[in-house]
Amino acid sequence: ATDGSQYWGRVGEQPGWANFTGQLEAEYQGYGWSAAVHPDDAQPTIDAWNRVVDSGDIFIFEHRVRRRDGEWRQCSIRAVPIRDGGGGIREWVGVHTDVTDAKQSELQLRQLAARLSEADRRKDEFLATLAHELRNPLAPIRNGLEVMRRVDLGEDIEAIRAMMERQIGQMIHLVDDLLDVSRVSRGKIQLRTERVELATALNHAVETSRPVIDAGGHELAVDLPPEPVFLDADANRLAQIFANLLNNSAKYSERGGRIRLSAERRGDFVSVSVKDTGLGIPPEMLPKIFEMFTQVDGSLEKSQGGLGIGLTLVKRLVEMHGGTVEARSEGRGRGSEFVVRLPVVTEVAVVEPAKNSEGASAVKRHYRILVADDNEDGAATLAMILEILGHEVCTANDGAAAVEVASAFRPDVILLDIGMPKLNGYEACRRIREEPWGENIALVAVTGWGQDEDRRRSREAGFDHHMVKPVAPAALEKLLAGLTHSTASSPRFAETVS
Repeated sequence: ATDGSQYWGRVGEQPGWANFTGQLEAEYQGYGWSAAVHPDDAQPTIDAWNRVVDSGDIFIFEHRVRRRDGEWRQCSIRAVPIRDGGGGIREWVGVHTDVTDAKQSELQLRQLAARLSEADRRKDEFLATLAHELRNPLAPIRNGLEVMRRVDLGEDIEAIRAMMERQIGQMIHLVDDLLDVSRVSRGKIQLRTERVELATALNHAVETSRPVIDAGGHELAVDLPPEPVFLDADANRLAQIFANLLNNSAKYSERGGRIRLSAERRGDFVSVSVKDTGLGIPPEMLPKIFEMFTQVDGSLEKSQGGLGIGLTLVKRLVEMHGGTVEARSEGRGRGSEFVVRLPVVTEVAVVEPAKNSEGASAVKRHYRILVADDNEDGAATLAMILEILGHEVCTANDGAAAVEVASAFRPDVILLDIGMPKLNGYEACRRIREEPWGENIALVAVTGWGQDEDRRRSREAGFDHHMVKPVAPAALEKLLAGLTHSTASSPRFAETVS
């Protein structure tokens, strides 16, 4: 066998190896250098070296070498033969390079590429699912409108109206989830914490989810502690957490399934469980179920599932409340359970019920209202609702027209869209505020933009309120009713009492 030891480690010619490994010159002569090579790599290195010494090929090899501090480092060797005049090998010249950091970076880049590829795949699935989910409520709405156009409906009009209302609610829910998960991901959500009774939040969640549960023919059982349980929490976000879990159970259960919502106080925490008899979660999906855009595979699930963001939102909102959420399932077809643990308030102060200073029968007020929106259908239908409520309404379809109409109409309230032609809502608001007649007008931004930054810009422009489209009529009524308190300094509101 070829012995290549003669070419390695001539005296004084390997200072780099000595500095790296800590071996003395006498130690690395011949094959002595292999003592610094990992035991699993030492003989393969010698064998490979002897083969190229015999063949005269370029030597390229990688192995692990113990650095002088004891750490194993991945190293690359590359050596070429230097031949004499007769063609024989006189010596070998090469480099021995520590490539550990480069290998780790390469591995990290491969892992990152794999994660990006997976994220891109899930994004494509998400966009396809989003298109599918948004088309679902649009189809019955369009069909219902066509039926209303063609047929004298009589008593059936109420059923179609209720259907359209449910489908619009589903679209609003989808869009709200999209916005919320984006806000949470960017740290833009701030909890409005107050003392909340758990039962109240759970009842609101059940009320929100009831249409989805009833539509699936499911049976819902609710089991709550007999004594009140209080939390320091955002009441709306708390209800949203459990509504999303109930919706999830309803959507991933075949018709006629059973859903159980239960809560149990355990020391300083309360454990809330949403359990169903639905499709279940495969074991391999349990660690991923709270990741963004994750969908449980299968044709039935795909047809009934959501966007794959509801559980992500649940997890992040729970964690913002100082709690945890866990998914459990015995596998496909065995149902699933989601358990939320939240810290409770151990000492609850007794709060006297607030007295209604207005008395039992507050005075109902009617206003002169300007609706400004470049969506003419939106402006017209909102004006119709306000007129039904007894208000005097005028409309405008761009920002410049809004300022001009407001000057002539002198409204008490202006519902002003932001994204309008000629003059955007912010600028229109500023110009109205600059006029003496515009100082006491209640200006309400009604817009599709609902981020915290959008609300800040509204305040800075001079708006009193910010409402996100589509505005629920009940929310608008509540805002208008509240103007009797918040705008009491305006003499014009006193004059509009009916």
